[in-house]
Amino acid sequence: MKDLTQGSVWGNLVRMSAFLMASMLVQALYLLADMYWVGRLGKESVAAVGLAANLMALTLALTQMMGVGTTTLISHATGAKNPDRARFVFNQSFLLSIVGGGTLCLLAFLLRHAYCAALAASPETVKLGTSYLSWFVPALFLQFPLIAMGAALRGAGVVKPTVGVLVITVVLNLVLAPILIFGWGTGHVYGVKGAAMATFFALAIGIVAMFGYFATNEKYLVFDKSVLHPDFTVWREVFSIGLPAGAELGILGIYLIVVYAVIRHFGAQAQGGFAIGARVMQALILPAVAVGMANAPIVGQNYSAKKPVRVRQSFRAACFVGSGVMVVLTVLCQFKADAIVGLFSKQADVVAIAGAYLRIVSLTFLATGLIFASASVFQGFGNTRPPFISSIIRLFVFAVPVLLLLRWPGLTLQHIWLISAGSIWVQALTNLWFLRGAYQEMDLIPEETPGTQVLGSVV
Repeated sequence: MKDLTQGSVWGNLVRMSAFLMASMLVQALYLLADMYWVGRLGKESVAAVGLAANLMALTLALTQMMGVGTTTLISHATGAKNPDRARFVFNQSFLLSIVGGGTLCLLAFLLRHAYCAALAASPETVKLGTSYLSWFVPALFLQFPLIAMGAALRGAGVVKPTVGVLVITVVLNLVLAPILIFGWGTGHVYGVKGAAMATFFALAIGIVAMFGYFATNEKYLVFDKSVLHPDFTVWREVFSIGLPAGAELGILGIYLIVVYAVIRHFGAQAQGGFAIGARVMQALILPAVAVGMANAPIVGQNYSAKKPVRVRQSFRAACFVGSGVMVVLTVLCQFKADAIVGLFSKQADVVAIAGAYLRIVSLTFLATGLIFASASVFQGFGNTRPPFISSIIRLFVFAVPVLLLLRWPGLTLQHIWLISAGSIWVQALTNLWFLRGAYQEMDLIPEETPGTQVLGSVV
């Protein structure tokens, strides 16, 4: 356990962010390497993996819900110096991850073909997508207990074990992917299905490694068979805090499905280009995600310990660190977008679409840093509804004009990307406005400063 109510706020954030950024860097390497190998199989295979990304976003919504609720409750218990409460919440969140993950993934597995048939642009993409999901959905299930255990440790201020396990899974995936996809050294070629098989086997080893850590090293959060039965009071607490955060990612999944459906008539090259561009974008925003993940338990422990000044300091630090990194990545994408996406496909039409998407969406990276920094404060408070509302606003700001323009003959992919970028900035500014109000309600900023600019008043 790490007491985050003591010491330098900046030091705590940088320390935790450094480990989480390292893990995110490794995860980004996995995301990009996976797409690199799949890109060698053709645009239909890329589009098939893109279909799985939509499902992954919806799955991440549920894991985010449980993870945020778990981190917040355990950080509050840790800040209040109540270890028994922390251990009980940990066991309940683990049980919830098994029940929730098992239910969702069973449904996804049974409906995988119908899902692909509804969204794919060609019969070949339907076939490849169904084959990929046959292994990828079981891999998604393994993420539920893995994320639950990592979220519990993060709430207690511990991140090193989670980072170590993630590195193990990513390295295994990097090694297994070309072997299973192309049959290197074995002669058994599985194609796009091999990419999902590599993910499954890597996560299975990761689960074993995480259980090994808890069994041999963890003393603060331990498994207790006597409390491994549903306590619906705790489950409701996890849901009440995590549901808006999970629904926020669910909205992202809906957004991806809307985009896939809208660009369907542009052909497989459009879906393939978007799949590559979106995968690269997801990898590049991981530093902002890492800062937000590190900041949430810092806010949670200090909020529970009634130290509002440290809460405000942590938000400033998160904005500076997260947004600073994202500005650097924006410059990279503006000048090297085609070179980056060119690593994942040699088809000129796919590269052109992916590069154009990345150049436009990178203009929102600063906004993304602000979104994750502000959302982490709300997670620490245990009030995740405002970021959820801003996500709904973003979805409407994007979906309504795009759907209205569908019948317009002059509609291009660039128009769609620009509307998407604008909606992200709307979400960022809305988050900051909500956070300013939360500070005023908690007397964290002076009441006499309502005329100041939104960003200045919260930072």
